[in-house]
Amino acid sequence: MAFSTDTSPARQFIENVAAATTPAIWLWQLAVAATAVLLAWCLARALFHRLKPSGRWKFGEGDFERVAYPLLAYVLTLLGRAVLSRYQTVALLDIVAAALVAWIVIRIAVYILGHVLPAGTFLRAVVRTVAWIAWVAVVLHVTGLLPEVIQALDGIGVAVGTDKQRISLWLVAQAIAALALTLTVAMWVARIAEDRVMAAQTVDMSTRVVVSKVVRVAAGFVAVLVALPLVGIDITALSIFSGALGVGLGFGLQKIAANYVSGFIVLLDRSLRLGDAVTVGERRGEVKEIASRYTVLRGGDGVESIIPNEKLITEIVHHHTYFDPRISVVVAATVSYDSDVERACELLLEIARRQARTLAEPPATARVKGLADHGVQLELTVWVADPAAGESDLRSELYKDLLRTFRTAGISLAYPRRDVHLYPTAET
Repeated sequence: MAFSTDTSPARQFIENVAAATTPAIWLWQLAVAATAVLLAWCLARALFHRLKPSGRWKFGEGDFERVAYPLLAYVLTLLGRAVLSRYQTVALLDIVAAALVAWIVIRIAVYILGHVLPAGTFLRAVVRTVAWIAWVAVVLHVTGLLPEVIQALDGIGVAVGTDKQRISLWLVAQAIAALALTLTVAMWVARIAEDRVMAAQTVDMSTRVVVSKVVRVAAGFVAVLVALPLVGIDITALSIFSGALGVGLGFGLQKIAANYVSGFIVLLDRSLRLGDAVTVGERRGEVKEIASRYTVLRGGDGVESIIPNEKLITEIVHHHTYFDPRISVVVAATVSYDSDVERACELLLEIARRQARTLAEPPATARVKGLADHGVQLELTVWVADPAAGESDLRSELYKDLLRTFRTAGISLAYPRRDVHLYPTAET
């Protein structure tokens, strides 16, 4: 079917508007529209100023007042139109109502998408697209051209498959709209559920992360199952795709699948929790995030390492805070054989007590580790309760205090030394 350029609906709309030329007719409609918009603004401000909804009941970006304002204006406009239509034409109020619908759609899109998508260029592009579609639909509706455009889009298509199923531009547009709408609602519901779950302080953090991820995956799966039948796609046809996907997972995607499964295992068995101090391979740091495919480990140098979850299952992980968050920090020093070893050990304990991070229980210990060829090896062990803060700074402070204290007390640190003795020999 060729695109129709019949403009009779538009001409009829213009004629209807032009027929209402009496100033009183226009003034009454303008008065109803202005009153509805102003009253809606006052009601929205007063209602949300009095209620003061907390962050726990926040379901979108910004205050819901931005959505309630055009929504109340639309309801009040419809009420005014219903009353005024008994006495005169209300063509202008029809236009105002259609514009308010577009305004509501845009405000809802900003409210929901701002809560689902990260702020940035993509979010602005999506909101701008929704705004354009809404305003174009309003213009086509009020001019009466919307049925013509739909019919024209439905007339452009091709037949595919053995059953010659016809796919038109209008069907494609419906499919995109249905999929976008269901996915948006699913992500919105998943985000709300995730916020509620993560805010439950009585539940373990690993359990909260698992529940939030399961809700997100389930919501996306349900969204696809709902969207496909809406556009006439039989979901039983997906059995072939699921079989191919299973073969792909068994061969090419087995590593990715293993990482995802390992991520859920780590969260469910609680072997790792956010904030734990662990060593994986040669990398030590604090667990900052446990994602579906990887775990983020932040080291004391500020570098964040992305560890595939499979390594956390198949390799040895040194967990420094599994049962007890307290860890030991050891510093070593070697004093000369002429020094007072007992006094040196007492000074080491005093050095440990002067550090704010060291714990009184377990107490610090100073011991003789061994006898080297150049001096007596001493060892100081202290305990800290904040392993995520790192050990390098604490060791540095201990060593600096050790140097100052030993120098003041007259205890000399030993270092490798070689004495060379020359003996005269008889001349031959």
